[in-house]
Amino acid sequence: MTSVDSSSLPSDRRARRNVGVLVAATMILGSQLPVHFILGGLAGQMLSPNKCFSTLPISLIVFGSMLSAPILSAVMQRRGRAFGFVLGAAGGGIGAALCAVALLGDSFALFLAGSALTGVYMCAQGFFRFAATDGASPEFRPKAISRVMVAGLVSAILGPQLVKLTADAFAPVPFAGAYVAVVLLNVVGVFVFAFLDSPRPAPPPPDGPRARSYLDLARAPRIAVAMLCAMVSYALMNLVMTATPLAVVGCGFGTAASADVVSGHVLAMFAPSFFTGGLVVRFGAEPIIAIGLVFLAAAGAVALAGVDLLNFFGALILLGIGWNFGFIGATAMLTASHRPEERGKVQGMNDFLVFGLVGLTSLASGGLMNCVAGDAVSGWHAVNLAMIPMLAAAGAGLVWLRLREARPA
Repeated sequence: MTSVDSSSLPSDRRARRNVGVLVAATMILGSQLPVHFILGGLAGQMLSPNKCFSTLPISLIVFGSMLSAPILSAVMQRRGRAFGFVLGAAGGGIGAALCAVALLGDSFALFLAGSALTGVYMCAQGFFRFAATDGASPEFRPKAISRVMVAGLVSAILGPQLVKLTADAFAPVPFAGAYVAVVLLNVVGVFVFAFLDSPRPAPPPPDGPRARSYLDLARAPRIAVAMLCAMVSYALMNLVMTATPLAVVGCGFGTAASADVVSGHVLAMFAPSFFTGGLVVRFGAEPIIAIGLVFLAAAGAVALAGVDLLNFFGALILLGIGWNFGFIGATAMLTASHRPEERGKVQGMNDFLVFGLVGLTSLASGGLMNCVAGDAVSGWHAVNLAMIPMLAAAGAGLVWLRLREARPA
C-alpha cells in the first residue's frame, strides 16, 4: 500500500472534518429515502387509477434526481457544496409536504409532483460521496467515500422505523404522517451544512492542458467503465428494491414485513462500507466492482428460488451488498480518473446517467410486477430475470477495460 505523503496531511484533516459533517447529514437527512422507497409504490397503488403506474412516484423521484444532477453539480462548482446541499434539503422538505397533502386530498397528480421534487434531495445526497473526496489525498479518498456511505446504517434503521411509527398518524388516511415526519427531518437536517468547509476546485492554469469536453470525458475508457458499472449497480438495486414492497405484500405478507425486508436491505447496502474503502485501496477498484456484480447475480438467484419471507430477506441482503461493492468501487474509480477542475462535468454527467437508468428501471419495475405477469409471484420472477442483460453489460465492460490496459503500449 502506498504511504501517505506528509504534504497531504493538512488537506486530509480538512477532509476528515468534512466527512464528519457529511456523516451527520446522511444520518439525519438520509432517513427520508427509505420512507419514500417503502411507501412510494404502495401509495401509488392506492392513488393511481391504473395500477400499472403504481411505482411511477418512485420513478419520478429518480428522474427528478437525474434532471437535477447537472444543475446541482454546476451550482456546487460555482457556489460551493453547502449551497447545493441546502437546495437539496429544501427540495426534500417541499416534496414531502406535497406528498402529505396529496394523500390527504387523494390526488395522484400532486403526489407525483411531490415525488419529483424529492428527487432534488436524492440528487444532493448522491453528491455527499463526491464531497467527501474534495481536497483529500488519493489514499484517503476511497475511505472517505466509505465513511459517508456507512452512515447510511443509521438512516437504514431510522427510515423504516419512522414508517412504522408515523404511517397511521393521520388515520384513516394511510402514510400521510410519515411524509409529515420527512418534512421535519429536512428542516432539522439543513442546519448541518453550516459546518461544511468543502474546498472549491482551483481554476486550471492558463498553460495547463485543455479542458476536456463532455464527449471527450465520456470516451475516456476508465471514466466510461466506471459510469457503466455505477449505472448498472444502482439501477439493478433499484429495480428489485422498488418491486419488493409490492411483491412482499402481494405474496401475503404485511406492510410491516415489507418494511423489515427493506430495512435489512438498506443495512446490507451500507454495513460493508466499514471496510469497502480499505479493500479498494488494497486491491483496486475493478476487483471490488466485479465482486459486487457477483453478489447482485446471487441476489437474483435467491429471489428466483422462492417467495418465502426468508427468500425476500436473503435476496435483498445480497442485493444491498452487491450495490455497496459495485457502487463504491465505481465511485472510487471515477474520482481517480478526472482532474479537479473537471469534477463538475464528470460528476454531473455520471449522476445524470446513473439516475436516468435508475428511473427507467423503477418505472419498469411496476410494469413487470403488475402488468407483464398475471400475479405477484410471476411479476417478482420477471423483475429478477430482467437483471441478466445489465449484469452482462457491466461484466463485459470490466473485462474489456482489463484487456485494454493489459495490452503493451
